[in-house]
Amino acid sequence: MTTATDTLVLNSPPERHLPGDLAIWFFILAEMLAFAVFFASYAFARAGHVELFNLSQETLNRNAGALNTVLLITGSWFVVLAVQAAHRDEQRAVSRNIAFGFLCGAGFLIVKIFEYAAKFGAGISMSTNTFYMFYISLTFFHFMHVILGMVILSVLWFQSRKGAYTSKGANGLESGAAYWHMVDLLWIILFPLVYVMR
Repeated sequence: MTTATDTLVLNSPPERHLPGDLAIWFFILAEMLAFAVFFASYAFARAGHVELFNLSQETLNRNAGALNTVLLITGSWFVVLAVQAAHRDEQRAVSRNIAFGFLCGAGFLIVKIFEYAAKFGAGISMSTNTFYMFYISLTFFHFMHVILGMVILSVLWFQSRKGAYTSKGANGLESGAAYWHMVDLLWIILFPLVYVMR
């Protein structure tokens, strides 16, 4: 016989939880705070040197920046598919989608290396002017975060090949995915801020 309490339990929505470990969220918040300070410093410097920033911005390759935006968003999409596959116990799909996410990250790095090579080849460095100091430092700081994200995806891929992530437990995968999405989100802010906004 079903009681009123049983009915409430059966009809209650599934319990929601923060994906991944709590520690990764503290780390992500700390990283985002560091970038927020960078972004605020950039905005403050730009306000005092609007013409210099506008002229220097013209030398950036917006198409490369846009391509990198597409690559990171696509990489995040693949990572989402990997987490969803783990929850459905589709092991091959987990590792395949992590690999595709990794390749998107590698594509981002290649495009950025070509951008840096063009700038350094033209004699531009952090000491050229205030804009380039921010451009190189901000994008390189993010570049290093992409590398760390790819290291994390590599570990997740190896673990997924062993069947580590299933509907019964995908905490490590969710933690790595959260970090990768942070890297993507930061670029979505950085690209218009540095490449586009006038």
